[in-house]
Amino acid sequence: MTQTARLLDLLGLLQTGRPWPGSQLATRLEVTPRTVRRDVERLRDMGYPIEGAMGAQGGYRLVAGTAMPPLLLDDDEAVAVAIALRTVASAGVPGVEDAGLSALGKLRQSLPSRLAARVGALSSLSIGWDPDRPAADAEVLGVLASAATRRERLRMDYERRDGETSRRHVEPLRLVLQHRRWYLLAIDLDRGAGRVFRVDRISAPHPTGVPAVHALPEEEVADLMRRRALAAEPVLRADVTLRLPLAVAAERLRDELGRGSLDAEGDETRWRSDEDTVHWLAMRLLRLDCDFVVHGPPALVERLQAIHRRTAR
Repeated sequence: MTQTARLLDLLGLLQTGRPWPGSQLATRLEVTPRTVRRDVERLRDMGYPIEGAMGAQGGYRLVAGTAMPPLLLDDDEAVAVAIALRTVASAGVPGVEDAGLSALGKLRQSLPSRLAARVGALSSLSIGWDPDRPAADAEVLGVLASAATRRERLRMDYERRDGETSRRHVEPLRLVLQHRRWYLLAIDLDRGAGRVFRVDRISAPHPTGVPAVHALPEEEVADLMRRRALAAEPVLRADVTLRLPLAVAAERLRDELGRGSLDAEGDETRWRSDEDTVHWLAMRLLRLDCDFVVHGPPALVERLQAIHRRTAR
C-alpha cells in the first residue's frame, strides 16, 4: 500500500467519530504503531485536527477545527453532497447560494463518470416546487459555476425573448438568484459590455480554457441586476403603512433589492419603496405577513384586490 493510500484509509477510519487506539489502527492498516504516529502527524500538518489521548478509553480521533481541511467522501456520500448542492442551485437558499454554486462547480469537476451518472439520474427524477416557473438546469448551473470560479471564458447558446437562439462568447462573473430565478452576470465579449442572462434560457455551455480578464465593480454589478429586474415592465413606488414596529419591518425587508425608506410612525412603519414592478411590490407586501394600508399608487391597490378575488375563488 502506498503512503497516500494509507493516509486516506487512516483518515477514513478517523472520520467515523470514534476514538481509535494506535494499536488498532496499526492492525487495520497492517503497519507498526510508529508508522501510525508518523501518519497522524502528517495529517495534522495537512490541517486535520486530530486529538490523541492515553488510557483505556483513549486513542486518536478527528475533532472540529478552526479551518476546513479536505474531506474524504465515499461514493454514497459524494452523491448525497452533489444532490444537496444541486438542490441549493435549483431552489436557492438565501445567504449560501453563491457558496453552494461554487462548491457544486468544484465537486462536478472531481466526480468520476459513474458517480456523475448517478447524480444525473437522481436529479432527473426530482420535482420542483414551483412548476409554473421555468427551472434552471442544474448541470448548466454547475458548468457556469465552474467557469465563474476558475475565471474562464465560455461559449453558450442563449434563447432571446423572441425565441431566437444565438451563440454567445462570455466571461462569467457570478450567478445571482433573484425572485426565485437564476441569472448569469457576465461580460459579453461580442458586445463588449456587461450583460445579464437568464439561466433557464442558456444551453450547451462550453468552457474554452481561455482565462477571463475582465471584472466589474460591485456597484456596477448591483446596478446591472437592478436595471435587468426593472426592464421587463413599467415600474412605480409604493407608499404603505405597515402594522409593524420599525425594527421588525426593517428585519423582514432586509434582504430586498431596492428596499426604499422606512420611517417609524408610533408603533407602525411607513414604507416608501424604491421603483419596482407592481407585481413584485404586491408580492413583497404579502410576504411581510402583516396588516398594511396602501396609500398609493392605485395600480398596486388594484393588483392586491385582484389577488384577493383570485384567492377567494
